[in-house]
Amino acid sequence: MAASTWRRLLRSASFLYLFSSILLLGSVAFLFSYVTFSPFSSVYPSSSLDSSALGCQPDGEGSWSIGIFYGDSPFSLKPIEEWNLWRNGSAAWPVANPVVTCRSLSDIGVPSNFVADPFLFVQGETFYLFFETKNSITLQGDIGAAMSNDQGATWQQLGIVLDEEWHLSYPYVFTENNQIYMMPEGSRKGDLRLYRAIEFPLKWKLEKIIINKPLVDSFMIKHQGKYWIFGSDFSSSGARKNGELEIWYADSALGTWKPHKKNPIHNTDKSFGARNGGGPFLYQGHLYRPGQDCGGTYGRSVRLFKVNTLTTEEYEEVEVPLGIEKPVKGINAWNGMRYHQLDVHQLPSDKWVAVMDGDRVPSGEVTLRKLKGYIAYAGAVVLVILLGVMLSMIKCVLPLSRCLPIAGKRSDVFQAERRLFFYYKLGSVFTHLSRIGSFFEGRINPKSWSGRFVTVMIILVAAVLTCFGTSFTYGGNGAAEPYMLKGHYSQFTILTMTYDARIWNLKMFLKHYSSCSSVREIVVVWNKGSPPEISELESHVPVRIRVEKKNSLNNRFNIDPLIKTRAVLELDDDIMMTCDDVERGFKVWRENPRRIVGFYPRLAGGNPLRYHDEKYARSEGGYNMILTGAAFIDHEMAFSSYWSSKAKPGRDMVEKLFNCEDVLLNFLYVNSSASRAVQYVKPAWAIDTSKFSGVAISQNTQAHYNARCECIQRFTDLYGNLAGNKWSFNSRIDGWDV
Repeated sequence: MAASTWRRLLRSASFLYLFSSILLLGSVAFLFSYVTFSPFSSVYPSSSLDSSALGCQPDGEGSWSIGIFYGDSPFSLKPIEEWNLWRNGSAAWPVANPVVTCRSLSDIGVPSNFVADPFLFVQGETFYLFFETKNSITLQGDIGAAMSNDQGATWQQLGIVLDEEWHLSYPYVFTENNQIYMMPEGSRKGDLRLYRAIEFPLKWKLEKIIINKPLVDSFMIKHQGKYWIFGSDFSSSGARKNGELEIWYADSALGTWKPHKKNPIHNTDKSFGARNGGGPFLYQGHLYRPGQDCGGTYGRSVRLFKVNTLTTEEYEEVEVPLGIEKPVKGINAWNGMRYHQLDVHQLPSDKWVAVMDGDRVPSGEVTLRKLKGYIAYAGAVVLVILLGVMLSMIKCVLPLSRCLPIAGKRSDVFQAERRLFFYYKLGSVFTHLSRIGSFFEGRINPKSWSGRFVTVMIILVAAVLTCFGTSFTYGGNGAAEPYMLKGHYSQFTILTMTYDARIWNLKMFLKHYSSCSSVREIVVVWNKGSPPEISELESHVPVRIRVEKKNSLNNRFNIDPLIKTRAVLELDDDIMMTCDDVERGFKVWRENPRRIVGFYPRLAGGNPLRYHDEKYARSEGGYNMILTGAAFIDHEMAFSSYWSSKAKPGRDMVEKLFNCEDVLLNFLYVNSSASRAVQYVKPAWAIDTSKFSGVAISQNTQAHYNARCECIQRFTDLYGNLAGNKWSFNSRIDGWDV
């Protein structure tokens, strides 16, 4: 009987309809993910379940990381990349923020989802950094530490230095009577505790419970003869979360603490900045307090307040400008969505240094995104069921007696246990649903044009909802994050060459690529016509237009001492790729900075040598050239080589044919290198926008290829044969060159 029932079920119209719907929408989801999701590894690839793999998991609290800033005053702080600190070992030319991330800890075996709440402690030439790290396994906040001997450019992770049974954060560190203390936030324990370093910076001992209140984000400072604690108690009656601030005072750090007469000092809107956002600092005799603006999302930004009056009975502060430029790249910037803590210190050199945390997504982004995805999937399911009912493929009369153990009489149900009463209520709901279903049943005639139209529209809407659900659930936060190499991030300059007929391409190019995380500046080599005004161009990074004296392809490699980074991405203005593709290419170049690393492989092969496209190169199993229309180079090395006396005959050939400048650079690289000179990186996708604007430079493909064949034969005579410099596809472990 059971077997025959299953056979009838599998042959039923309802089953076939639902199976077909699942197959169709599943195919839509697969196709959507195939087209829109990158096929390559994430920012943090790992093939094993080690501590590194467990770290940096999506977290509802965010993906916080830490950056460092320098300035001549606390009101002129600039990020580390603007100070041009270079580190050769990681090809970080320059070092860029963030300098400490979840990866920094996870790579030493301490799985971390994020790092936040940074505080600096300066001892001579050594910087110590204390911060909250959220353990990826326990999901509890612990206190981590790192040290730097090069002014904050490179950090050695010291691991967890304070771990309690409850959540810890906000590790405010200070000195008092030649002792080093830490006053972390541990409000879940219900008090404010002071720890003393017994082996700085690794070991700490509880010194005293100084206030029996669950104060949040507190700091202590000695000012005008007294000791002051600023903190927030959101558990007190009437306190507004993230909008309350209290002050306590004592005659010594370990003394008896008394509340300020005007407590709570603030109890206002969470956007005001009442909650502390870092440690206090003195500048020109005035005390300053950072506060958190939590309007819209937790930790949206830091606000700075100048304390005008601080006594046991009075308190007054006024807001002053923060002095740090707001990020403009959105989710592609490490602090693009929020930054909620700033800790500022004056160095013995009278310069100022600060650490700040930042996040590229708002609070709860992971949860909200997945909720949207599940709602979209649910909507698609409802539409499938509704369409099935309207086509009479699904019967909405449910055999409740077979599904729920409900007695036949209402009196029996009320006399049963509470569980049976619940079943009765559930049955009542199903009965109402059946009545609603009966209303829609058979409403669509699939043989009529109107019925077909309604059917197609419902299917399309269900497919769109499936795509939305797939994107929200599996597509990540949409950020194109940079790739760390040997503990450092870095930046590069984009250089593109164009002229007046390609303004449309240029504007789209600048708007897109200026939002990529590691782009420092975009240099536009203007070859012909009147250049646009900078104000006409939309860009998130500085744009510099370099107007050339004549229209020449050699201008692409002109020596330019104003370029601030070592890495230059030579990129034609009609090529559009994802920011993630660009970031992957940059990482590969940093691994091999003496190579041309790019996205368009070519092969010079045959006898005599001829120029062949990527399809031919793949059929021959390798490539020996990379087009510099989309390639990373060391501009100091490449430009000086290109403009050497040895390269003059080649440059003359480029002028003659108005072609082959990229082929020449490949020959020069191979000629000057005893090892590999080129490296391919496969883009997820690339679009040639000149096909839409009708201003492609090389519109006659055959003539273009013939000119390049002529160049290859001439360059072979001048600089040697590069046919032996052939490299295979799919040689990288990460699969980035398939």
